[in-house]
Amino acid sequence: MISLLDYGAGNVRSVINAVESLGETVRVVSGGRDIVEAEKLIFPGVGAFGNMMHILRDKGYVEPLKAYLASGKPFFGICLGLQALFEESEEAPGVPGLGFFPGKVRRFDIPLSVPHIGWNGIAVRKPSRLFGGLSGAEKFYFVHSYYVDPEDENIVLATTDYGISFVSAVATGNIVATQFHPEKSGTAGISLLQRFLQGEGPEVVPKASRAPTRLAKRIIACLDVRANDRGDLVVTKGDQYDVREKGEVRNLGKPVELAARYYREGADEITFLNITGFRDFPLEDMPMLTVLEQTSRSVFVPLTIGGGIRDYTDKNGRHYSALEVATEYFRSGADKVSIGSDAVFIVEAFLRSGKKSGDSAIETIARVYGNQAVVISVDPRRVYAASADAVPHPVIETQFPGPRGERFCWYQCTVKGGREGRDVDAVTLARVCEKLGAGEILLNCIDRDGTGAGFDLELVDAVTRAVSIPVIASSGAGREEHFLEVFSRTEAEAALAAGIFHRREVPLDAVKAYLEGKVEIRA
Repeated sequence: MISLLDYGAGNVRSVINAVESLGETVRVVSGGRDIVEAEKLIFPGVGAFGNMMHILRDKGYVEPLKAYLASGKPFFGICLGLQALFEESEEAPGVPGLGFFPGKVRRFDIPLSVPHIGWNGIAVRKPSRLFGGLSGAEKFYFVHSYYVDPEDENIVLATTDYGISFVSAVATGNIVATQFHPEKSGTAGISLLQRFLQGEGPEVVPKASRAPTRLAKRIIACLDVRANDRGDLVVTKGDQYDVREKGEVRNLGKPVELAARYYREGADEITFLNITGFRDFPLEDMPMLTVLEQTSRSVFVPLTIGGGIRDYTDKNGRHYSALEVATEYFRSGADKVSIGSDAVFIVEAFLRSGKKSGDSAIETIARVYGNQAVVISVDPRRVYAASADAVPHPVIETQFPGPRGERFCWYQCTVKGGREGRDVDAVTLARVCEKLGAGEILLNCIDRDGTGAGFDLELVDAVTRAVSIPVIASSGAGREEHFLEVFSRTEAEAALAAGIFHRREVPLDAVKAYLEGKVEIRA
């Protein structure tokens, strides 16, 4: 029996699914006594340090946790479950941690995108039975803006490089904790969890373990999901956002089956976009929640869900906040939520007032679940301008002149599935969303969608230069070379595709094979 500490924030379903896939039974603790009496305890932390510690104290979990740790029984902390073991965090000054290890949690202060999101390696510093069966060349999934800085070097199990060398795993006796998410790290992560659960085996240092480690560029499969005219949830794909062909919604497969296929082919992440979410209340869309639940049972890489994450009042007058909607997605298996049209309205309000409201969807979700949980999905289209100062928006000098020979353009944000343009540009929107607490930008392009002409490098370059958070390039990929192009000529951390993967015009694993040796990837 494995006990799991669920303090009420983030996606713990994936941890439960990972443990159950190994034949174990999971009991979710419901009180301090369950913690003290646990035989093996897993603490998956997701969210923000201050919010986590306040909840642990309100539930009366702090002293039982300290007693359990002092007992020396097996313990596995994940992400915030690692950071909670230390005395304090720069994320929440004045909020004490568990203090099991002396040291502090610090924010990355580096000239790279923060959060550190994606697949990176580990350099093993001392032997552990957790590494049995691993070569040392594996990459694990990280998503964090803070890292632990222990005073005792003897507890350091592994380090990872991202601007600096930081501690990515600690261990002492039966207590182990990792900054990365094993439950989201594919077969390597599941192997590591299995070694912990077995509690036996020789202590080893993987032969290929080495420093420095390198962050991989991510290849993401995107599944646009909507109901067809018969009410069945299908994966579809538009051409410049038109998903119908001969009057019917394009049906490219079933969401759960396609997600499983992409996991087998090596997808680094999978994104579901509920493309009718701007019209429908997502909490009434139970099939979409079921898709997440079923996918997370066998797909052990990060899952992002977008569509309809906004404040909503139902037909009975019951008000739901965007935070409540996001919470249901997280509890159903999502690791990140993607906010689209609502982000444009939030930015418009910010530009009018010149200040944060404190209660926008971006701010509230980031405050509870952490910046890394909030992705902003931007749907811009190119608008040409006669001169650099012809419009009150950031413009670029383009290599692709407009229909009247215009040499300048800007990127107008749209809402409602690309059907309505707004007086906000993509660069400004990305900057403001970062300021409000977003952790990642999913950058689409209506002009390139479904064309196979390649990513809009001018757009990607403009946005990556404007923000310090990771940017995912989307729209336009038509062949393997386009992925190398966007990684070589822009600072995009990830690239996303949909139709070419669904139709097997360019299989996902073929993209990985083409990139290997040219850019850093997770092989």
